[in-house]
Amino acid sequence: MDADGERRRIAAIVRLLSVCPHIPDSYMTEFFSENLWEKVPRSWRETLSKLTAPQLAALLLERGPCAGRESVWPLSLLAFRASAHGLALSRHPRSSDPSALATALSHQPEDPWANGCQSSMLSHPFRKHVKPKKQHEIRRLGALVKKLCDATGCQHVVDVGSGQGHLSRYLAFGHGLRVTGVEAGEELVTAATRFDSELLLSLRKEAARKLECRRDIPDEEVTGQLLPHHLVGRVGSGASEEDLLQLLEAQGSPGLEGSPFVLTGLHACGDLGPTALRQFAQCPRVLGVTAVSCCYMKVTTGSTAESGYPMSTWVRGLPGHGLPYKLRELACHAIEDYAGRLKQRSTGLRVHCYRATLETIIRKIDPSLKRPGVQTPRNAHLLSFEDYARAGLRRLGLDADAQWDSDLVSSMLAQEARVLAYFCLCLVLAPAIETLILLDRVIYLKEQGFQCKVIPLFDPTFSPRNFVLVAAKGDRRVSDLLTCLEEGAGCT
Repeated sequence: MDADGERRRIAAIVRLLSVCPHIPDSYMTEFFSENLWEKVPRSWRETLSKLTAPQLAALLLERGPCAGRESVWPLSLLAFRASAHGLALSRHPRSSDPSALATALSHQPEDPWANGCQSSMLSHPFRKHVKPKKQHEIRRLGALVKKLCDATGCQHVVDVGSGQGHLSRYLAFGHGLRVTGVEAGEELVTAATRFDSELLLSLRKEAARKLECRRDIPDEEVTGQLLPHHLVGRVGSGASEEDLLQLLEAQGSPGLEGSPFVLTGLHACGDLGPTALRQFAQCPRVLGVTAVSCCYMKVTTGSTAESGYPMSTWVRGLPGHGLPYKLRELACHAIEDYAGRLKQRSTGLRVHCYRATLETIIRKIDPSLKRPGVQTPRNAHLLSFEDYARAGLRRLGLDADAQWDSDLVSSMLAQEARVLAYFCLCLVLAPAIETLILLDRVIYLKEQGFQCKVIPLFDPTFSPRNFVLVAAKGDRRVSDLLTCLEEGAGCT
């Protein structure tokens, strides 16, 4: 997609959100207290009321032709669905390998190493601390970062928001890169260093055991020369290129002095993703960047150049481009996971109706209290509504013995299907909202003169925030790499 196509798509998403603002910008907890169902067009209500949970998933949430309908849908509802799906970027990698996902689910990380002996040394400590979802993510992102390093001639990677260092270790031990991890949480850095030591110790023990049958293992395979370097530091919103370089140099990042590097971030929360892109744009030594973002609701918004949204000058000048908190929060939902739960008729879905019903009770007790956070027990859907409600009231410090209209509560609980249908109307817009946020970042980088693309890198049923934005400075080799990645061939 060229820049003009990206701008047209953004403008169309903004128009779509403007014609149904009450749907995505509403709170499910207020379904009854704000009478949200009555705000849906009557013809839509008549259609949606007839759908089962599996039909909501198949006919409303999933992309593709709306086949298998047992009734005639209003044209406006069909247009709404088609627009929402058509404007969203495809969330499925073209090169998805089902066997790769199956391997990750069975706790077996896929090998990027040609040397089987070395891989066997790494497998146990790697699996010990890394969940299958993370294994899937760092394998694919690690391969992409390696390709980007090769294309830009960089041997050093700076991993921002590195957490416990899982990606950093994978890049260092699996791909032979020098890695510096930057993480604001000191306890996470401590854990990352400990996990590095455990891995190194395992390597040394395994190498010593195999020396009896193999005497050509290079010393560097067991000395830990490629251990990641972990720093405690914050790369916050508005950070300048000097701030990042000063942080790296002040704490003595080995091998990075004056050399170029690639910047990466896996699930960069809130403004960390936009900050990484600005660092790439502003710092001559950053030759490439890969950013997988999450927690869009934590992104700062406004009209300044430091805002996390919008980043681009073009979107800032687009009328109606604003994204309030609720829309950004909606973009974080896992639509594939929810569709799966609908198809399975998961009893856990009744919590939506429970919470909306409880909201009416809360407001009756205290009209000034709206949408409070209710920390209900795990598996709350297994409780009766009365036990659920009284537990919620107790945790809010309200009268847990308060009386309510049983008939009214029963009538609300009987509307669970409507609650699910309304939430699906909101959720169908989530991918389009995420597309708007990501394409704004793409346009920002293109305004700065850089090559960049957004690629669905992870399996969305396994990793809901599955898009990576990749950008690079360089010649035709980088352009070829990005084209290859867009076609789905560059992350295997």
